[in-house]
Amino acid sequence: MTWENAGAMSETPPEPAELLPVPGSAGGRGRIVVDLRDLVDTPTRRRAGVFRRALRRQTTRLRDPRRILAIVLLSLTFALLAAGMIARGEAAGADARAYWAGVRFWLSGGDPYHPSGPFLPYVYAPWMLPLFVPWAILPWDVAWFVWRGATILLLLWTIHWAYRRRPLTTAVIVVVLGFPFGANLDTGNVNLQLTLMLWAAQFAGPRLSGLLWALATWMKWIPVVFFPILTRDARRWGLLWLAVSIVLSVLTLPLTIIQLQTLFGFGARPVRLDYLVYAWALVPWLYRRPDPFDFLRAPTWRRWIATTRGRLAGSGVTPG
Repeated sequence: MTWENAGAMSETPPEPAELLPVPGSAGGRGRIVVDLRDLVDTPTRRRAGVFRRALRRQTTRLRDPRRILAIVLLSLTFALLAAGMIARGEAAGADARAYWAGVRFWLSGGDPYHPSGPFLPYVYAPWMLPLFVPWAILPWDVAWFVWRGATILLLLWTIHWAYRRRPLTTAVIVVVLGFPFGANLDTGNVNLQLTLMLWAAQFAGPRLSGLLWALATWMKWIPVVFFPILTRDARRWGLLWLAVSIVLSVLTLPLTIIQLQTLFGFGARPVRLDYLVYAWALVPWLYRRPDPFDFLRAPTWRRWIATTRGRLAGSGVTPG
């Protein structure tokens, strides 16, 4: 035996080939050997390998009981939200229709704060009306589809961001906020859009971050509590943009007075559980901390109290 033959015998044998009948042979007795790798090109085999490895990786993740529980909780919540939106049908979107109709009344020279017909009044700053124009010029069916569809897509993106970092914690938060999510998606209230703006403010540059916070705060009062989670530069820009909002409201003072009269003219209103949706805007700030939920532990509170006492003692103030 030569060295060449020995080397050939030591090589890894090729993958099993399939025997296929020779066309036209009687009873298929004549056969030839066909290598299946010749039937699939290299790029296709490479893509199949990528998909196979990705599927294997996802299957490995699904063996984690916490991740399985998170998927079950999210699936049930999404199913209930979808069922609720389908059940409501054309009755949904009352608040979004108010923004849509208010802009159209304004464009036609009417009063958006006292609309005629089956519309709720527009209750936000008059100088914000042009911000809704590109959306409000669409027919209502299209505008409502765009309003809710874009909101759902952005909400799912934020859930995906949070799920990749803390699957089970994210699932629990989504379950707790399931009703506020559903209520805002049903009425089309701007609360959920403002919550998503507060999300974006935590990833944007200082100028845009401050602008998003200021716009959200001037539309609703609740976003003001998110001021501390902004960066130092974003807080400065936020105060500047808030000052600009005040100036714009003063310049449109006659309509601003009508807006305030309309806003406070609703009388007693039920507890707004849909406002709980703003808690979702805390998720990026919490998840990017080394220990997101340290504020729930007693040692953290004791440390904060000791720090506050030290600062007061250093400034000459005696704590009571």
